Amino acid sequence: MWVTLLSPSFQAWVFSFDENLAEANQPYSVDDDLLNEAEVNGNWTPQEKALHEARLKAKAKRRLRKSSSRNSTSESFSESGELSGGDPHSPKGKVNTSDRKSRTGKGRGLPKKGGAGGKGVWGAAGMVYEDEEPDMRDPNYDESAQGDTVYATVVPEVDEKELEKMVKPIVQEYFEHGDTKEVQMLLKGLNLGTHKFEFSSLAVSLSLEGKASHRELTSRLLSDLSGKMLSQSEMARAFDKILKELPDLILDTPEAPQMLGQFVARAIADHILPMSFLDCYKGKVDCEHARVALDRAEVLLTMKREMVRLDNVWGVGGGLRPVKHLVKEMNLLLKEYLISGDVSEAEHCLRDLEVPHFHHELVYEVVVMVLESTGDTASHMMIKLLQSFWKTGLITVDQMNRGFQRVYDELPEINLDVPHAHSIMETFVDLCYKEAVITKLLRDACLARGRKRFVSEGDGGVIKN
Repeated sequence: MWVTLLSPSFQAWVFSFDENLAEANQPYSVDDDLLNEAEVNGNWTPQEKALHEARLKAKAKRRLRKSSSRNSTSESFSESGELSGGDPHSPKGKVNTSDRKSRTGKGRGLPKKGGAGGKGVWGAAGMVYEDEEPDMRDPNYDESAQGDTVYATVVPEVDEKELEKMVKPIVQEYFEHGDTKEVQMLLKGLNLGTHKFEFSSLAVSLSLEGKASHRELTSRLLSDLSGKMLSQSEMARAFDKILKELPDLILDTPEAPQMLGQFVARAIADHILPMSFLDCYKGKVDCEHARVALDRAEVLLTMKREMVRLDNVWGVGGGLRPVKHLVKEMNLLLKEYLISGDVSEAEHCLRDLEVPHFHHELVYEVVVMVLESTGDTASHMMIKLLQSFWKTGLITVDQMNRGFQRVYDELPEINLDVPHAHSIMETFVDLCYKEAVITKLLRDACLARGRKRFVSEGDGGVIKN
């Protein structure tokens, strides 16, 4: 049997290794490690010292894992003494992989985010959520799923600066079609707010610059709007504004005061303005133009026929008048011209009729009066009148040709009452052509000449005088 003798240093190393191996299973003590390290450092070789340090680092890691596991296990105990996060059948120090506790050894060892929130988690256990109002800005907002939805159109109030731009086209279009119901419908779509009365003042101002038919349509519009969309106080406020603007309106329309007076009288007759409207201004008006307008209204209201004639204070608009009435007006116009000889007055009266599409009737009446007249005076005066209308463009080529052509067509019937109608017609047409009233084509179209009688068939076309 071989007996191996070991050196004292090797025996000491084996003995210390056994002690360290036994201490690995014992609770760790800082003082013991320090003492052991102090004892062996003096006698160990460098290799033994390195091996000893590696062993100490491994022991420190094992102690850290054990202490971390014990702390997290003790904190997860509930009041009933049961584990809330780990598996009771799992090995000691091993935690459930589905637990949301930190296992990296860092931090406080508490559950992440307090155990609530995170991806795929609605919140902590036992949390009760209250009903929340749906947010319209939410991408998942479903309008149809909110029950009965009430839709309301909100129209912003029209600004005073934009009022004229929005209202002026409505009034100008109304002057073309004359439908008050359409205007009411358009005004309902606008939120005029406190500036509602300005619609009336703007409509009256625009009509002052237009024709008599426009003023008649404006009076009808104000009458239809009164009581429905505009009250008497708002109408009075509108006319008060126009009275203050008269100094500016008279620059473009010199007759504005008289016209405004007619508007006021018509409005009072239609019960748009109160009867006491004029009394509020007596002795309180400093503007001369406003006094003229108020005086004009008062005169019209105190006429013998009172308010009956105020319905036609603007006359009847051109196309709305019956044809018989227009023919009568034109006959009266020509008769007054033959008496006075005033061409400008005749032109003014014809413009007031506002029937440019019916001017061929005036040409027809002129030619018939010349055929029925005696002497050359009427013929020369009518040529002068037609020449004036032709140069000013009041009567167009189409209306002139149409009027003469109507006489050409009816000349056989006229010849029954006027025996010399053919010769008079020829003379008048030649004079009109010389004065450049008609065209050569229109003159040549006068085929209503009498039958020419020749001396004989063999005279070579010599006409018998």
